[in-house]
Amino acid sequence: MFTFIPEPRLLDSPRRRPGLAPRPLPAYVAGGLPARAQVVVIGTGPAGIAVAGALWHAGVHDLVLLDPAERPCARFLDRVDAIGQRVLRSPYEHHPGVEGHRDCELLDFARLHWAELTQTERGEIRMAQSGHRSVVPLDVFEAYASHVAEIHDVPQRAWQATVRQTMPRGPGVDDEVDVVTDRGVLTARHVVLCLGEERRTAPSSWWAERPASVRYWDEPEQAQPTGRGSTSTASNGRTVVVGAGLTAAHVLTEALEHGRDVAWVMRAAQETYKCADVDATFFRPEGRATFARSTAEERVELTNRHRHASVMFEFRPLLNAAEADGRMIVHRNVDVTAVEAGRVRLSDGRSVHGDEIVLCLGTHARPGGGVLGAEFVGPGMWGDLDPRTLAYVRAPQVHAVGAAAGGVLGPAARNIDGHRVAAERIVRAVRADAAVVHG
Repeated sequence: MFTFIPEPRLLDSPRRRPGLAPRPLPAYVAGGLPARAQVVVIGTGPAGIAVAGALWHAGVHDLVLLDPAERPCARFLDRVDAIGQRVLRSPYEHHPGVEGHRDCELLDFARLHWAELTQTERGEIRMAQSGHRSVVPLDVFEAYASHVAEIHDVPQRAWQATVRQTMPRGPGVDDEVDVVTDRGVLTARHVVLCLGEERRTAPSSWWAERPASVRYWDEPEQAQPTGRGSTSTASNGRTVVVGAGLTAAHVLTEALEHGRDVAWVMRAAQETYKCADVDATFFRPEGRATFARSTAEERVELTNRHRHASVMFEFRPLLNAAEADGRMIVHRNVDVTAVEAGRVRLSDGRSVHGDEIVLCLGTHARPGGGVLGAEFVGPGMWGDLDPRTLAYVRAPQVHAVGAAAGGVLGPAARNIDGHRVAAERIVRAVRADAAVVHG
C-alpha cells in the first residue's frame, strides 16, 4: 500500500504580491453610530462578510457592521501572518462569497488572476476544477475577501467600534437588542455574533506569572539578541513549541527556516497529518444532518471523539527531515507540568530548554462571544441555539455564526464554508421576522 504525500512546495506561495494586493477600501464610516438598524453584525471577519453578503442579496440594507479593526478580516489575516502561513488549509469551495446569486466565487476569482500565479498555484486550480483537494494562496484569499466586502457595501456600513455588551430587551414581537459599544449604544431588531475564536490559554498550574520568554502563537515574535548590541528574530538559538496542530507546524517551520534549533513538545502520542482536524463527512450536508439528529450529549461526544489536532500533509517531509538530521527534537506523548523562564518541565521529569517558548494550544469559541449574558446563552459548551435560526432560545433576536454554532452545525460551523450555511438560516429568520412585523 502506498501513501500519497503532497510536496512541501504547496506551502510556499508568495505573499504580498502587488498584482494580488487587496483593493484599497473606503475607510470605515466615520462619526457617531446610528441610533437604530434592522440588523447589526458584530465582526467583519470571513463570517461577518458572509452574513453581510447574504443579507445584501436578500434586500436587507438597513445593516450595521461593528469591528474594532479598521479593515475586513483584519484579525484573521494578522493571525495567519503571525505564524508565516502562506496558503489556506481550506479548499477553493470554502469561501465567504454568496452562492446562487451570480457572484464571482473564489475559484473563478483565482482564474481571473492567472497571470499572477505560480506554476504550482495554477496546478492547484486545475486540481480544484477536477474536484480534488487543493490549497488556496493567502494572497488570493485576501484579495477575494476585499472584493466580496466591496461589492456588498461592507465598508459603507462598517463602524470601527468595540462591542462591550448586547442586551435583549424582552420577549414578544417587539423584541429589540441594545448593543453597547465604546462609541455609543444602538438598537437593533437582530444581532448576529460573528466573533471568531479565542486562543486557548495555558493552565494556571503552568506558572504563577507568565515568563518573559513565553509567547502565544498569535503574539508578535520576540527579538532575540545577536551578541553585537542589536536584536534579530532570525538569530540562532532554540525555539520550544508546545502544541500538536497546524499552527505549531507553521511556527516550527518558520523557526527552522531562520536557522534555529527546535524542540517540539506534543502531548499527543503521535502527530497526525490530515487536510482537516475532523472527518470530512461532517462538512457535507449528510454529515450535518447526522449531527443534527444527535442528542446534545451525543454531539459533545462526537466532537470530542473526532476532533484532533492535525498538520497538513505537506509538512510531513519537512518535519520528518528536520527530526532526522537533529535540527528538531520531538517529545511525544508527554504532558507539561510547568513553564519557566527558558524551560518547559515535562511530566516524565525532563526539562526542555529554549530561549523562546511558543504556545500553540488551539482556539475555542465562547458561547455568546463574551458579549451576551450567561442568562441568555443557556447551558453547555455552545449554549442553547434554535437550529432553524441559529438564535439563542432565550434571546431569539441574537444569532451565532462560527464555532459558537457548533452545537447545531457540528464541526462545519468552524469552517469558512460553514459560515455560508449559517448565513442562509439567519437570512430566512430575518426575512420571516420582517414579514411578521410589517405584515
